[in-house]
Amino acid sequence: MTSAVTTDTSARPGYGQLLRTPGALGFVLPGFAARLPFGMLTISILLLVQHTTGSYGSAGIVAAVTGISMALSAPLMGIFTDRFGQTAVLLPVVLAHSAAVTGLAALALLDAPVWALALAAVPTGASVPQVGPMVRARWAAKLEGSPLLPTAAAFESVTDEFTFVVGPVLATALCTGVHPAAGLVTEATLTLLGGLLFAAQRASQPKTHTPSLTGEKRAFALSFPGLRVLIFAFLGIGAVFGGMQVSLAAFSNEIGNPGANGMLYGVFAAGNMIAGIAMGAIAWKIGPRRRLILGYIGLTAAASVLWAANSMILLGALGLVVGLCIAPALITGYTMVEQLVPANARTEAFTWLTGSIAFGQAIAVILAGRLTDAHGSSFGFLVPMGATALALATLLALRAKLAPKAPSRIVNASAQEAAPAPAPAAPASAQTQAKAQATARTTPSPASRNRVNERGMGHRVPVTVD
Repeated sequence: MTSAVTTDTSARPGYGQLLRTPGALGFVLPGFAARLPFGMLTISILLLVQHTTGSYGSAGIVAAVTGISMALSAPLMGIFTDRFGQTAVLLPVVLAHSAAVTGLAALALLDAPVWALALAAVPTGASVPQVGPMVRARWAAKLEGSPLLPTAAAFESVTDEFTFVVGPVLATALCTGVHPAAGLVTEATLTLLGGLLFAAQRASQPKTHTPSLTGEKRAFALSFPGLRVLIFAFLGIGAVFGGMQVSLAAFSNEIGNPGANGMLYGVFAAGNMIAGIAMGAIAWKIGPRRRLILGYIGLTAAASVLWAANSMILLGALGLVVGLCIAPALITGYTMVEQLVPANARTEAFTWLTGSIAFGQAIAVILAGRLTDAHGSSFGFLVPMGATALALATLLALRAKLAPKAPSRIVNASAQEAAPAPAPAAPASAQTQAKAQATARTTPSPASRNRVNERGMGHRVPVTVD
C-alpha cells in the first residue's frame, strides 16, 4: 500500500546545507582523520602476514581474527559510549589499539607462528576505535527529526568509502614500496593522532544516558527486531569487502602485477563513493525499506558475476559496478536506525552494524583465502556471491520487521514507563464532554500525526512510501 505526502520544496536538503550546520565541521574533519586508518588495517595485515608466511590462508586467518574481535567488542564499546560518553571511551581505546598493532607487526617480522599472530590479533581487533558510529551518533543527536538526516547518512557513507579508497591504496603503496610492515605502523600512528584529536571535540558529543541519573529504562539496541534484520543484511556487505580484498590481491599476483591490487580495490571503493554522493543528492520517491531491498538485489546481481572476470580491465569494470551497488543498501540501512532504535541506544546500534560488516568481512577473508590458495582468485570471488544471496533471502523473508515505529514511541517509550500515572480527572459536565467529542472528531490523533511525520521525514518533495 502506498500513500503520498507533499511538503515544501523551497529548501531541498543538500551537502552544503548539511555542512553549514552549526558545529558540524568541528567533529566532521577530526572524525575523518580518526577513521582513515581503519581502511588500512585489514589489507595491511593481509600483505604483511602473506609476505612473512607465503600463504593467503594464514594471512586470512589473522585478518579474520582481527575482524571477529572487532565485531564482538564494537557493541560493548557502543554501550559504554552511550552511558559514559565518547571521550571517556575513546582515549584508552586509541592508546590500546596503537600498542596492539605495533605488537602484531613486530611478531610478524620475527616470523612468529600463525597461532601467535592470531593471538595478537585479538586485542588488535577488540581495540579498533568506533569513530564512524560516534560521528553518526553526533549527526543523529544534532539533526533528530530534520530532513537533513538522510543527507548526513549519505555523507557519512561517502566519507567511509573515501577512507576505503585512500586507505587500501596507501597501505598497499607502503607495504610494497617502503616495507611490508609500513602499512601497520602508519595505521597505528594515524589512529593515535586522529583519535586524540577527535576525542578533544567535546562540545558536539551526544548526551550520555545513565539510567540512575535520567530515570530512563535502559534500551538495548539488539532488542529491536528491525536492527537484527539490518545486521544480517550488513553481514553480506562485509563479505563483499572481505572477499574483494583477498581475491583482488590474489588476482594481482596471478597476473604478475602486485601493485595493481591497490588500484583495483580503489576503483571498487570509488564506485561506492560515487553512488554515495548521488544517494545524498537525490530526492527519493520511494520509502527506505523498498530502497534497501532494491539496492540489495542490485548488489547481489553484481557480486554474482565477479568470478567470471579474466582480465584486469573486466575485473575493474565489474568491481566498479559492485561498488556502485553497495552504497544504496549501506546508506539506507544506516538511515533506518534513526527510525528503528531509540536515541539512548543509537551509538550501540551503529556499532552493531559496523561490527556486522567487520564480522562478515572476517569470515569472507577466511573462506576466500582458503579457496584462493586451493583454486585461485576466481573461486575467492564466489564468497561475495554466496554471502549476498543468503543475506538477500533473509532480508526478503523478514522485511516486515523493518517497518518504522512512530518516533515518539521509540524515543520516549522508556520515559513513559518511568513516568508516574496521571491523577484521575474530575468528572466533566455533559456540555464539556460533548465539546471534547467534537474536537476529537476534527483533530488528528498523536499516532496519526506521528505517521505523517514518519513518512515525510527526510524529504522536501512529494514522496511515495511503502
